[in-house]
Amino acid sequence: MKIGIFYGSTTGNTASAARRLAELLTTAKLYPVAEATRADFESCDLLILGSSSWCDEQDRLQDDWNDAFECLREANLKGRKVALFGIGDQIGYPDAFVDAIRVLHDVAKAAGAEIIGKWPDEDYDYRSSAAIEGDFFLGLPLDVTNQPQLTEPRLKEWVAQVRRESGF
Repeated sequence: MKIGIFYGSTTGNTASAARRLAELLTTAKLYPVAEATRADFESCDLLILGSSSWCDEQDRLQDDWNDAFECLREANLKGRKVALFGIGDQIGYPDAFVDAIRVLHDVAKAAGAEIIGKWPDEDYDYRSSAAIEGDFFLGLPLDVTNQPQLTEPRLKEWVAQVRRESGF
């Protein structure tokens, strides 16, 4: 089973989380998304997609996703599982917390993927997020600015959950 972690990072926070996920998963390959191709997306059995969220109404994804977004949109992800993570600032941007997770969720689902790794909406302090369905985020939200002490335990628990849900 091939696991790929695709991420875009401006400040380094998403890249740090992606590297830590790769360490925890041990067999995962890191893909800086600016260099990813449609074939890269299609070559993985489990894709983990990560982005920070930006408050531009037109584009919630980090800039490295600009070209890769079309590759992801065009990819055939039928039979593949996708887990999502996002970096956000729930205090500085409480009305758009980890909105990028929703954008990635919607395009992966439209490409035929099964989405796994939903995360409970507990212990966060924000007003609104496009990444919420019911009482769950569509992926793992991380706030390394306001809750850095929770990043590592959340990553470890989420990786265990993704392993269970994916069967890898």
